Amino acid sequence: QVQLVESGGGLVQTGGSLRLSCAASGRTFSTTYMAWFRQAPGKEREFVSVMARNGGRTYYADSVKGRFTISRDNAKNAMNLQMNSLKPEDTAVYYCAAGILSVRSEDYNYWGQGTQVTVSS
Repeated sequence: QVQLVESGGGLVQTGGSLRLSCAASGRTFSTTYMAWFRQAPGKEREFVSVMARNGGRTYYADSVKGRFTISRDNAKNAMNLQMNSLKPEDTAVYYCAAGILSVRSEDYNYWGQGTQVTVSS
């Protein structure tokens, strides 16, 4: 089993920045690919970004490309998401996930509990 715990969410104004973190524990060899998803009220969970353990492959959703940066600290079994130029439409619960390289939530076996990000206009 892998346990994932997110932190760093909060309330920020439009144009502001937040940094989310995800700490992994347990069978961390299962965290070859780690990703961020988000889910806004009344909407389906959507892919945000994914990164391989070695940093060789990184993908972003078009909606966040150029504003968000994913990174990993393998020594700490952690993953981060730096979010800049935030917009109200970025408001959602953000989830950390571990699985295979995919943009589909169903391909991820392990999930964190989520952290709320709210961007005020």
